[in-house]
Amino acid sequence: MSWLENSIMAARGEAKGLAGQTFSITEESQGKYHYVYGPYAEPILRVDPGAVVSAETHDAMEGQIKSESDSPSAILNFPFLNPQNGPIFVNGAEKGDCLAVYIRKIVPRGPQPVGTTCIMPEFGGLVGTGDTAILNPPLPEIVKKVEVTPEKGVVWNDKITLPYQPFIGTIGTSPEIEAISSLVPDYYGGNMDLPDVGPGAVIYLPVHAPGALLYLGDCHATQGDGEICGFAIEHPTVTTIQIDLIKNWTFRWPRLETEGLIMTIGSGRPMEDAARIAYRELVRWMAADYGYDELDAYMLLTQAGKLRVGNMVDPKYTLGASVSKTLLG
Repeated sequence: MSWLENSIMAARGEAKGLAGQTFSITEESQGKYHYVYGPYAEPILRVDPGAVVSAETHDAMEGQIKSESDSPSAILNFPFLNPQNGPIFVNGAEKGDCLAVYIRKIVPRGPQPVGTTCIMPEFGGLVGTGDTAILNPPLPEIVKKVEVTPEKGVVWNDKITLPYQPFIGTIGTSPEIEAISSLVPDYYGGNMDLPDVGPGAVIYLPVHAPGALLYLGDCHATQGDGEICGFAIEHPTVTTIQIDLIKNWTFRWPRLETEGLIMTIGSGRPMEDAARIAYRELVRWMAADYGYDELDAYMLLTQAGKLRVGNMVDPKYTLGASVSKTLLG
């Protein structure tokens, strides 16, 4: 049993055992991918806590950008981007519970795995958009295709190869009644584009609807802080997760844990509101579970907290606030 299982089982003694069944979601069995997080889609799977699920995810463009000569603005149909696998119904999950999703493995798929990044008009962190309208002419469209393998990494060009550091860009549970675009990050998770949501991490997601209804997709081969041009190295994958259920543990925003840190995740605009959400939730977590006085935690995080930018391009920005476990006792 890894530190993740030990951590959650010891700290939350209500977690289910982890020796669950194994399931596979292929493109064929998924059928229609989803572009909305909500409680109105029929579950693709119904699983018990402890289940291991491997999903064939699409890239954020659902594989529509085939070559560097393609024009994304002519091919892509907003808001039909960010296709999601699922939803997965977790038996016994109710409002007020939490899903603990262990990210086991993310591997590229395809006979010749490739990743795609783009520049599109009025999309990105350093350009005017429809919401932040300016008169400057838009940047030209550019598509870049790169070789992606776990062994070689991400081959940017003849001189630069980036490490393969995959993560799930979009993962979350269903809101209780809303139906929200898979392009949006919010209190249920969604399109957070946070590089920490990768193999070896566990993400804790609040349950709002019966069965939790877990969605995931939009995996990235690598990404810097901010995803500033709007597209990381988008690539199709086989992503393997294990889903656990923690009864009667609830909180407002997603949380994440690795071997070395705990992190809380906030999304909003302006960016400082996302930072405030993330740090406030971290203060509350430290007080509730680690014996800190809230104001002492507030002062300590001023000295030792870390802030990670997930994305600064989506309808809401995402930031993760973290603290080293060495400070948690």
